[in-house]
Amino acid sequence: MPDVIFPGPEGRIEGRFSPPPRPRAPVALILHPHPQGGGTMNDRITQAMYKSFVARGFAVLRFNFRGVGRSQGTFDNGIGELSDAASALDWVQSIHPEAQTTWIAGFSFGAWIGMQLLMRRPEIRGFLSVAPPANMYDFSFLAPCPSSGIIVAGGQDEIVPPPAIQKLVDKLRTQKGITIHHDEIPRANHFFEHELDQLMKSLDNYLDMRLAPDSPIR
Repeated sequence: MPDVIFPGPEGRIEGRFSPPPRPRAPVALILHPHPQGGGTMNDRITQAMYKSFVARGFAVLRFNFRGVGRSQGTFDNGIGELSDAASALDWVQSIHPEAQTTWIAGFSFGAWIGMQLLMRRPEIRGFLSVAPPANMYDFSFLAPCPSSGIIVAGGQDEIVPPPAIQKLVDKLRTQKGITIHHDEIPRANHFFEHELDQLMKSLDNYLDMRLAPDSPIR
């Protein structure tokens, strides 16, 4: 899991990169939670998602948004962070241009950024969105949402109430041509304090289904 530094819109960005294990391996980009809430690329959910994609033979990058760790710049309320994510994907594609597909995964604030990036990058084929802050940020940009994916949240989430998640899921499910999975982990709070294993089981089961050769969702 080599440390990497690559250029971003506000200077250098610090990341951890697992190189592609084979030609044409798919790419996954993992986005961490809110920088002003202590979120970094070493968040345990961010790391767990990273390791899950590495185990499946992806080229995987997680990185610190501007102003976090050794990444330069200052917090920019999501606007600059979206640019950071786009730069991160550009960097992976520059060293692994033959990748056929790309996935995006994010936790909380990172899920919001990831779903915005989804709208701008047609090569992104699937997403994992963990506890997206549907009550704090406007998700109306997902019109239409271009890719299928899964949204997982806690039934005891004290930051993003389950009805806000359900409203987002219901809205996305009205769209044709995509399939939105939704799992609620009953006893989990926003940070999945004691339910990380259940969260990862949900995400891993979804990836197993989507990446199978006979998957009904392309």
